[in-house]
Amino acid sequence: MKNNIFLMQGNEACVQGAIDAGMRFFAGYPITPSTEIAELSAEKLPKVGGKFIQMEDEIASMGAVIGASLAGLKSMTATSGPGFSLKQENLGFACMAEIPCVIVNVQRGGPSTGLPTSPAQGEVMQSRWGTHGDHPIIVLSPSSVKEAYTFTIKAFNLSEKFRVPVILLMDEIVAHMRERVEIPKKDSIEIINRKKPKSKNYLPYEETEDLIPPMANFGEGYRYHVTGLTHNETGFPSTKPNNAKKQINRLMNKIDIHRKDIIEYDEFQVEDAETIIIAFGSVARSAKSAVKEARNHGEKIGLFRPKTIWPFPEERLQQLARHVKNIIVTEMNKGQLVLEIERIVKNDTQIDFLGKANGEIITPDEILSKIEEVK
Repeated sequence: MKNNIFLMQGNEACVQGAIDAGMRFFAGYPITPSTEIAELSAEKLPKVGGKFIQMEDEIASMGAVIGASLAGLKSMTATSGPGFSLKQENLGFACMAEIPCVIVNVQRGGPSTGLPTSPAQGEVMQSRWGTHGDHPIIVLSPSSVKEAYTFTIKAFNLSEKFRVPVILLMDEIVAHMRERVEIPKKDSIEIINRKKPKSKNYLPYEETEDLIPPMANFGEGYRYHVTGLTHNETGFPSTKPNNAKKQINRLMNKIDIHRKDIIEYDEFQVEDAETIIIAFGSVARSAKSAVKEARNHGEKIGLFRPKTIWPFPEERLQQLARHVKNIIVTEMNKGQLVLEIERIVKNDTQIDFLGKANGEIITPDEILSKIEEVK
């Protein structure tokens, strides 16, 4: 360490970011390759007055996180593979009840137990639609150890600001690699806390102007009801069609109208590109190397990297697609994000796909070969 500069592992940076964002509760169940997040949370949280609890399984740990958040603590859980599947029902409850929380999913090979310590990116669609029904969600995907730190802080800020679960979708490579990370001074970090009620006549699900109702902590003197059922502004169940429509529309719209405050992406050499590579997470590192190598040989290749997977930065992608010959989507699965790309720009340009699901990263050479193949 020198002047807040550390050599950190991705999972370690995630925990440090969570604590710096104000996390004071973690519940989880160890599962590779996310285990270090639980281990380090158990070590670090008591030092800042926080609480760590290892639950009997992933279902219970997601429930504990929801309860802690309702009581006023910024809360997080972490898992991988089948553990993420087990969290889905309670994740849906958090979406419906609008409970802020952060879920870290360090992706590994699947399906089922799959490849426990090998990298993959197979939960792109599960992160969006893993729990049933129409619901809002925010998903961030870091490509470096530094981003594991900064994106975790952003995940907490977005969760608190919009009263929504936020998923940090890492992969095993980012989680276990070690890189130089400069940790900023605490007073320079933007921290967002949930909006609190200002009136004694508190409506926990009021349709405010920004569509994000204030949230009182349990124990602060406000009495309100929390349920996974469709409910009215008081929080008590209501199955009336007009009320259900009003509630679901507000849940979805509170994210849609704030897309500009949520979405982030990176661009590299796209200004004159004839071919654009789309990649996220660790694969974006290989893609950037491939773009540099292709440029050295005079080829006009660029990279578009969504930092926010959901909601996807489709407006910017539409702009880029109108000016390129083709787009190559590359991801460590058999084709997930590519389906979203096809939905957005299939009428504007040719779309090609490079996928891999054998527990190995996609290399720069493989991307370069794909570029040659689709010329």
